[in-house]
Amino acid sequence: MTRRLLTAVTSLLFSLIPAFVLVSCNQNEAGTTDTPKAVLIPAKKFYFNNFVDCNMAEAWIGDTFRIFPGKHGEDPLWGYANDLKFADGANADEAFLRKAGEFTEPGIPENAPVGQPGLHGAVWFETVYQDATDKSGRTLYAVYHNENYPATLPYDPETGTGYKDNNWPQGLKGPTSPAAVCRIGIMKSTDGGRNWADKGLFLEDLQPRLILKPHNTSNTFAGGVGDPSAVASGDYLYLFYGEYGYPGEYDPAGYNPETERNGQCISVARIRLSDLDNPADKARRWDGKGFNAPPDGVGAPVASLQIAKTAGGGPASSPTGGFHWGPSVSWNTYLQSWVMLMGKVTGPSWEGSSLYISFNPNKDLGKGNNSQQWSTPVKLVDRPGHILWYPSLQPMNTPEDIANKHTCLKLGQKARLFFKDIRKDTSEYVSEYIVEFRK
Repeated sequence: MTRRLLTAVTSLLFSLIPAFVLVSCNQNEAGTTDTPKAVLIPAKKFYFNNFVDCNMAEAWIGDTFRIFPGKHGEDPLWGYANDLKFADGANADEAFLRKAGEFTEPGIPENAPVGQPGLHGAVWFETVYQDATDKSGRTLYAVYHNENYPATLPYDPETGTGYKDNNWPQGLKGPTSPAAVCRIGIMKSTDGGRNWADKGLFLEDLQPRLILKPHNTSNTFAGGVGDPSAVASGDYLYLFYGEYGYPGEYDPAGYNPETERNGQCISVARIRLSDLDNPADKARRWDGKGFNAPPDGVGAPVASLQIAKTAGGGPASSPTGGFHWGPSVSWNTYLQSWVMLMGKVTGPSWEGSSLYISFNPNKDLGKGNNSQQWSTPVKLVDRPGHILWYPSLQPMNTPEDIANKHTCLKLGQKARLFFKDIRKDTSEYVSEYIVEFRK
């Protein structure tokens, strides 16, 4: 995630998107004729005033809106980070406008020594699930993105975890820098997010699935799972995430880029809400027929969210990219539909200038293949010459948003669109549009 901050891109002229954009989804896989529309309405530029390099995790703690951006922990490529902090407000706008000095540092577990059990690498909070059984609202579960390297998580032959520093692909700082591997875990807080305890990993890809030299030349990941967005449906937490590993064991002699592409893009797994306190080996990935694959097994991505080879789709290890990533999922009470925003990688080092939107009308994600019934992504924003990451829909300070305690996980007819806009010498997390949904 911080791996993307210093990406060098060619400086081009700023290209404004249309002042009024109407986006409608295609007919979904279930065959219904519902066609939600997202209208972009220009608004006064709204800056988030602190570090953002992930989805924006947030929750209402009583009458306080609390956000958790930033990064924490060891990172041999970028250095140790202590930027995972939280800010409060009486509404979303007030929290988003907080200055960096107004953020509070929570208690987060320290990294364990290399080679010993515990938390390794850096973490980013991507989603906060609020335990509905705690009426105080203070019990939170943070789904975190975790990055490691052979230096922070060396291979352990007894457990099969960790990474071998052989033929390791290049990272963002040049030929001598290593690429990261991402994993997904869960932390818990019982005091509204002021202190956290690590509960362990949700999902990971092990060494055999990593994509190494000479085939991995994208300057992104060596493999793994990351950039998640999690939503509750029924008795489960559903995790939509980026799949960057090989769909099986990577063998340089038999490597096939099309096989890699077919097994990548945005995937989904789930875990029972009752298992969040002890998630080890409890999650299951969608395998094409159901939630059957283990947390370190080979699943199947959401087919409708993949980019076909004929449309420029390609594997994550390729410098030409060609895949959607970084999902941000919310339930829309007006549409009665799930909404997913995502980015699109078209070059090395996570380059991509466009953002996309998709819809899923099935509230119960556990029934049949409902979790797979996403409409074909439609372009929402495009800014040639820029790199756009981490799109999210956010509540505002409207009476409706405050009364319903809307967050990025549940929204109404209107929401503020945020994304990270990166140019050659600048990077900002900004909103310039209100999204109005129409049936």
